Amino acid sequence: MLTPEADVLQSWHDNAHSWIAAIRSGSIASRQQVTDQAILLAVLGRQPERVLDLGCGEGWLLRALAERGITAVGVDGDPTLVEAARAASTSRVHLASYQALAEATVDIGNNYDLICANFALLHQDIIPLLCALHALLGPGGALVIQTLHPWTAASGHYQDGWRQETFAEFQGQWQPMPWYMRTLSSWFNALDMAGFRLLMLQEPQHPQSTAPQSLLMVFGPR
Repeated sequence: MLTPEADVLQSWHDNAHSWIAAIRSGSIASRQQVTDQAILLAVLGRQPERVLDLGCGEGWLLRALAERGITAVGVDGDPTLVEAARAASTSRVHLASYQALAEATVDIGNNYDLICANFALLHQDIIPLLCALHALLGPGGALVIQTLHPWTAASGHYQDGWRQETFAEFQGQWQPMPWYMRTLSSWFNALDMAGFRLLMLQEPQHPQSTAPQSLLMVFGPR
C-alpha cells in the first residue's frame, strides 16, 4: 500500500494526460477567471530575471514568463508532464521528485530571483523541501506560493489533515488525488521553520464570488 505522499505522485502519473487537456483547453474556470492571472501578476510584480517553477506541470507558466523575457526553469515529478512542458516551450525543464529536491540529490540550478509553487505543495512534511528551496534563492530572492484557501477548502473542518480531490467538477477521466490541507497558522509555522518570513499575502477572489479562490503568499529569506 502506498503512502499518501506516494499516492500524490501516482495520481499525477494517472491524470497527466487529462491535466494537460484541461489546462490547454482552459476548462478549469477558477484558473481562467482568477488564479492563473493572480500567480502571474505576483511573479511579475517582483520583476525577476530568473524563475524556478516548482511543480511546473505542462508548463503554461513557463511559457507565459518566457513570452515576457524572463528566464524560467521548470521542475516536475511526472515524466509525461515534463515531456509536454519541454515540447511546448524553450525553457529548461527538469524531471525530479520532491524527495530528490529536498535531499539535494539533483542539480536544478541555483541563485534564482524567485521560486514559484503554484498549487504544488500538496504533501504533509514540506519543511525539508522548503529548506532546500531556501538554499536555491539568490540575494533578495522570494518564494511565491499559491494554494487552496484553507478557509474555503476546510468545509467546516478547519484542521490539518489529508483530504481527497475527486476532480468531480472536471471534464474527462480522473483518478482521485490525496492532498494535505493545512491551516493558515500551519503554513506560517512551516515557512518560519524553513527560514522564511512573510512579505505579502493575498486572497484572490472573483468579483462575483463571496469566497476566495486561493491563498497567495510571498516569502523572503529571514
